[in-house]
Amino acid sequence: MSEAPRRWRRVDGVLLLDKPSGASSNAVLQRARRLFAAEKAGHTGTLDPLASGLLPVCFGEATKFAQGLLEAPKRYAATIRFGIATTTGDAEGEVIARGPEAVDAAALRAALDRFVGARAQVPPRHSALKHEGRAHYEYARAGIDVPREARAIEVHALRLVALDPPLAVVDVACSKGTYVRVLAEDIGAALGTCAHLAALRRTGTGGFDVRDAVALDAIEALEPAARDRLLLPVDAPLAALPRLELDGAAAAALRHGQTIPAGAGGAAEVRAYAPGGAFVGVLAREAGRWRARRLLRTDEGGAVGSAGK
Repeated sequence: MSEAPRRWRRVDGVLLLDKPSGASSNAVLQRARRLFAAEKAGHTGTLDPLASGLLPVCFGEATKFAQGLLEAPKRYAATIRFGIATTTGDAEGEVIARGPEAVDAAALRAALDRFVGARAQVPPRHSALKHEGRAHYEYARAGIDVPREARAIEVHALRLVALDPPLAVVDVACSKGTYVRVLAEDIGAALGTCAHLAALRRTGTGGFDVRDAVALDAIEALEPAARDRLLLPVDAPLAALPRLELDGAAAAALRHGQTIPAGAGGAAEVRAYAPGGAFVGVLAREAGRWRARRLLRTDEGGAVGSAGK
């Protein structure tokens, strides 16, 4: 690993990172931050250490617009191991039960169909959710049961990709907050056996695809200028929002804390651009006017990366 840089710098943009299995999301984030010598960085949705795949990292001004990625639907390649249940619901736990390993493809597809749609899901005992200030997994490790309230999730699609008993690979499209290891356990139970999540790879989130992501080792091998060219513009996470073109007076008014006419109807939020295509920020509709929800910092002094166009 490279040594920490001697001097942090302002970096604005989004890095599509391919997180390796076995590392925490925060450890990967901090390593990426050091590689770019970035003053400010944040990721857009934690992946368990076991999981690999797409982890968008926001630098500088892009952190203002990361919420959309946190809320965005996710997509995973989930490897389910039938015939073994574990304490954690994944491959890191201890074996607590065994059952039949043989799984029929037609029966599995039928079971997957039953789990598509809106549902309530009880989080696993080993999770980072908090109860009275402590993570659930801390209680679980101490052998203490704490209340776990069911949460509303939605599974948008489940597709069988490969089956080689006792393993199956399933393409999972789901809402944020979905625990795929709980889903794996439930699918096993629906087939009259037990199961756990053997591997998990995030393949998509917020319109981004893991095929466009870069591994840390590959980034580390690049020269600093080549690393900077990997960055997407600050507004990259906002592609799903309608685009609004502003004139110079409207852009200036918003930057001075004023609202501007929005007209009737239309989108509740937009991404706004000044003349010439410079990204201004996200606007919210309020009583027929646009008000600034998040604005891009206007001083460009020495920033690396793109403000978006």
